[in-house]
Amino acid sequence: MSSPEPLTLALVGPMGAGKTSVGRRVAKKLQVPFIDTDRRIVIEHGPIPELFTAYGEEHFRALERAAVAQALAEGGVVSVGGGAVTSAETRALLRRHPVVLLTVSPETVARRISGGGRPMLAGGEDPMVRWNEIYEQRRGWYEEVADATFDTSRRPMQRIAEEIAAWRREQA
Repeated sequence: MSSPEPLTLALVGPMGAGKTSVGRRVAKKLQVPFIDTDRRIVIEHGPIPELFTAYGEEHFRALERAAVAQALAEGGVVSVGGGAVTSAETRALLRRHPVVLLTVSPETVARRISGGGRPMLAGGEDPMVRWNEIYEQRRGWYEEVADATFDTSRRPMQRIAEEIAAWRREQA
């Protein structure tokens, strides 16, 4: 008899949507591991801004594809980096699992991303102008892979996590 598939849930969405904050809480509610693919990349390869600078975005995206594939194979709640959906290969992987899109209003994200450390927002222009551009570029891909959408702008993360965990249990 083969062992059952591990419970898996992927969280996608733009920078600052709360994938890590919500993901940790959802994993705890579902009693499964939490995997942050960006964190894994940092542990294995070094800081993401340095990877972008030293090797470029294409190299980083290859590392990201591998991290997402490994995390989905392991199971649990997987927080997927905001740009992972730019890869058709990663989108194909995501479509095999329940996926929640976390959205956030520009006003809320402005408060959340003020700390820096996000290479896609680096450069001379206003970070919010760049965030909006990136979100608009990726929105269709997020929606393509998402089975459900939850907005994180104005409600407590714990409440959102409870709703996502309940939704995921219904998918089992």
